[in-house]
Amino acid sequence: MDKKILTIQDLSCVGQCSLTVALPILSAYGFETCVLPTAVLSNHTMFKQWSYLDLTPEVDNIYSNWKANGFEFDAFLLGYLGKATLMDAAERAFDEFSADGRLIVIDPVFADNGKLYGGFDMEYVKCMAHLIRRADIILPNLTEACFLTGIEYKTEYDEKYVEKVLAALSGLTGAALVVTGVELEGKIGEAIKQGDKTSYVMGEKLPVSKHGTGDIFASVFTAEYLGGKSLGEAADRASVFVQDCLRATPDEHFYGVVFEKILSAQRR
Repeated sequence: MDKKILTIQDLSCVGQCSLTVALPILSAYGFETCVLPTAVLSNHTMFKQWSYLDLTPEVDNIYSNWKANGFEFDAFLLGYLGKATLMDAAERAFDEFSADGRLIVIDPVFADNGKLYGGFDMEYVKCMAHLIRRADIILPNLTEACFLTGIEYKTEYDEKYVEKVLAALSGLTGAALVVTGVELEGKIGEAIKQGDKTSYVMGEKLPVSKHGTGDIFASVFTAEYLGGKSLGEAADRASVFVQDCLRATPDEHFYGVVFEKILSAQRR
């Protein structure tokens, strides 16, 4: 039977991120992809102006109809939530709509480059530290891992520092850890910890940064892992996919990456 995935995150009508990334990528991999939009934005917040419609009041109605229809999901992918109350809604989804053997993947999405994103505070971080206890796999970047554990974020570090963060993060959750944005010896990639085993997936550090690459990584990683790849293999394939997207995106395309061309070529 084909796997059915529920992804919970916002919908930006313009901008390549969140649901407009997760839905096509997971679907292209052959998974039935269902969505719980947490909010509708006219466009994402990298633009100079945007509108925001909070969909939290509709969650109860959606859940009651899902329950009446007997829906269950084989996997959950959580991205940008934006509000602590939506973490409660996510836990309800896990409790009420999980099929046997379900997988929960959580990308915390609240900080980068040593700073919280706008609109987030330490109370949100505290709530996320509680939510990740429910995960099977978490995908924080290094900044988010530091905020979750209370370890000082550094821009210069070695493997010993990374493994200190991984150990502290393991103290918060039994989930497998895939920490992204780790830079060592001029390369960038992921630090992976599952049980007592730690490994690294490192690649070329490109001289460019674009919006939405974390959402793309999470979507490709989840699809590859559900397709039978190991944590390391899924991380490697997701990293290569993101790098290909960055290389294909012209400089003037400032608000995201042209993942569609890479996805189309890959799925032929």
